[in-house]
Amino acid sequence: MKRVPGLLAGIMVLTVTSVTRLSAEDWTQFRGGQGGVSDEKTLPVEWSATKNLRWKVALPGRGLSSPIIVGKRVFVTACTGYQQRRLHVLCFDVSDGTKLWERQFLATGSTQCHPTTNMAAPTPVSDGNAVYALFATGDLAALDTEGTLLWYRSLAGDYPDISNQVGLAASPTLWKNVLLLPMENAGESFAAGIDTKTGKNLWKVARPRGINWVSPLVATQGGQTAAIFQTGEEVSAFDPLTGKVLWQLTDRRVSSVASPTQGEGMIFIPGSEFLALRPGKEGGQPEQLWKSPKLSTGYTSPVYYQGKIYGLTSIGLGCLDARTGKSLWVERLEKPFWATPVIADGKAYIANEKGLVVVLKLGDQPTILARNEMEDKFLATPAIGAGSLFLRSDKYLYCVGAAPKK
Repeated sequence: MKRVPGLLAGIMVLTVTSVTRLSAEDWTQFRGGQGGVSDEKTLPVEWSATKNLRWKVALPGRGLSSPIIVGKRVFVTACTGYQQRRLHVLCFDVSDGTKLWERQFLATGSTQCHPTTNMAAPTPVSDGNAVYALFATGDLAALDTEGTLLWYRSLAGDYPDISNQVGLAASPTLWKNVLLLPMENAGESFAAGIDTKTGKNLWKVARPRGINWVSPLVATQGGQTAAIFQTGEEVSAFDPLTGKVLWQLTDRRVSSVASPTQGEGMIFIPGSEFLALRPGKEGGQPEQLWKSPKLSTGYTSPVYYQGKIYGLTSIGLGCLDARTGKSLWVERLEKPFWATPVIADGKAYIANEKGLVVVLKLGDQPTILARNEMEDKFLATPAIGAGSLFLRSDKYLYCVGAAPKK
C-alpha cells in the first residue's frame, strides 16, 4: 500500500484485545442489521423541544451519514474545514449525549462533489469491537470503541484513478471479519473485501465504471451467503470471503442510488421496475418472481416488514405485497425525501428534507399518528437503538426517547 500523506502514514495496525457482544438493540450499519427494521417497542410517537427529546448535541460540521449505535455509544461522522478536508469520527454517550471522544483525519483524496452531498456521506459500520468509517475521499479508518486507531488506509493513494465526481456515498457492510467495500465510481471502479484486522485486501473485483451510491447487501439463502452489489444496469452476487462471482443479473434498469433489501427468502431490487428475485444457484441466474412499476423509490431505499415492502415514492409511502408485488396502498406525504424510512413496532418513522418527521401506523390501511415538526433539515436516514430514535442533520444529532430510568 502506498504512503498516506497528512496526519498518518502507510497502514497502521494495532492488536485488539477487547470483545463487545452486539445485542438486538444495536444498530450497527446503514439501515441497521434488519434492513431498516428494529424490534424496539417503546419509541415515542410525539416529541418536541420539551417532550421526549432526550438530548440534542451540536456536530462540528456536515454529514449525510447515519448514526450507528453499539451498546451505550452512538457513533457518527462529519467533515469540516477548507473544502471539507478535515474528517471526523465522533462518539457520544447514548444516555445523555456526552461526547466521549472525537478523532480527526486529513483527507487524502478529492473533496470536489455536488453541493448537496459531502465527504461524510457513507455511514460507518461496527462489529462491536471496532468502528469502520469510510469517507467520500476514499479515506478508510478503523478505530476501536474507545477511539484508538487500529489501522488507516488511503484508497485514493492505493488507487489514484478513483473519482469522487458528484460524491461517493455508498456505505460499507460487514460479513464476519470481511469489510465489504463498494467503490463504484466514474473512475477506477471496484468491489472489495477488506480484512477487518489488518485493513488489507482479501479480494478486489473490477466493477462497471459509473456514478453509483448503492450499499451492498449480505443475503444468506439456502445455506449460501452472497454479497450483493448493484449498479444502474446490473446486480452481482459475490462470495464475501473470496470475491468469486456466484450469479449476475444484467441488462436491467435498476437503481444506482437506492439499495436492495431482503425478506422471506427473496431479494428486492429497486429501480424503474421493482424486482423480486429468488437467489440462483452458484453460476446460475436468479429467478425473477415478480416486477412492479408501483414502487419507484428515488433516492431512498425500500424496507421489508412482515410480508410487505414499503418505499417512498414521489407521492408518499407506498406498500406492496412481498409475495406477489400487488400494490396495496399509497399514503400521500409531504416531500422531498432523501432519508429511508425506518420501522419499529408496526410504525414507520419518515423524515423529510424540511424537518418533518411523520409517524405512520402500518396495516391494511395506514394511519398518521403524529407529525413532528423540527426546525432542521434531514437528509440522513434515522437510526434506532437503546430505546431511542436518532436523527442527524448538518448541525445536530438528536436523541428522541423517554429519559432512562434511574
